[in-house]
Amino acid sequence: MSILNGSFLSQNISIVHPEYFFITGLTDAPYSTYFYLFLFIIYFISVIGNSIVLLIIALHRSLHSPMYIGVFNLALADIGETNALIPNMIKLFVFESQYISYNACLANMFFVNFFITVQTYTLVVLAFDRFVAICLPLRYNAIVNNKFMAILFSVIWAFNTFLVTLSTSLITRLSFCKSNVIESWYCDYDRLVRMPCNDSSINNVIVILIQAFFLVAPPFIIVLSYLGIFIALCKITTWEGRFKALKTCVSHLLVVGSFFLPIISNIVSASTANAKIIGGTLSLTLPPMLNPIIYVLTTAKIKDLIRKMLNNRSAQITVNVSK
Repeated sequence: MSILNGSFLSQNISIVHPEYFFITGLTDAPYSTYFYLFLFIIYFISVIGNSIVLLIIALHRSLHSPMYIGVFNLALADIGETNALIPNMIKLFVFESQYISYNACLANMFFVNFFITVQTYTLVVLAFDRFVAICLPLRYNAIVNNKFMAILFSVIWAFNTFLVTLSTSLITRLSFCKSNVIESWYCDYDRLVRMPCNDSSINNVIVILIQAFFLVAPPFIIVLSYLGIFIALCKITTWEGRFKALKTCVSHLLVVGSFFLPIISNIVSASTANAKIIGGTLSLTLPPMLNPIIYVLTTAKIKDLIRKMLNNRSAQITVNVSK
């Protein structure tokens, strides 16, 4: 990269930061413009869908309960991640400006990683909510209440802010004196820590910690929660009771599957570079689009509220027309 020469800003004798990074994205992929058009459609549906979920939960007091506080936080994180990822990708690749400034790259990395980690632990909290509701129904209101959920999510947002800020700030100690090319679709932390020409051992430790905290621990905790739920369901004598209890978990199970399965399959698959990028992009962008659809279609309360809102709206239109 010719821009690499003469665009470095030295902060001290040993640390060299490039003025720009070059994000490769898809390489010589046919019809890639259609893929980015598809991402724009995903972006539009994600923002509209999650905004509707946020408004419905915020405006209706009947949904001011622990479970829907979790759904509210998930929708908030979905909007944040979608806005951090897709508009930046469209700007980089559709308008053929694949250079991103050093500071903008770090900001992009921070917000993408932050909202992904919030999504991850929100799913864990929702799993805990279902575990207590089914395994300890008589103690549910004493254990899981609005105050508890507010404190828990405050801790999650604060902890994730600290961890992601730490991991992002540690990038500034790396010297990029060989290349400024990031072989990814965004400012990927894992890619960046492989590029420096100085010691990045601390950053590699952070990568392992992040993977342990957000790719290993959450699925493990969720699996344990549903193992407890399965044992509790076996103790219910009637199939009707089992089905009724399990029905309350359907939306959460679908959201968990849509979030973790694409990420895991993309990690373990032995695909080409372009296939990895497409798979990785979809694994991060599809869940925020699917989550509001899943919760609207599988949650009776939300469906009933939307139906009432639409009926009231149509009735109002009919009255105005008749006048």
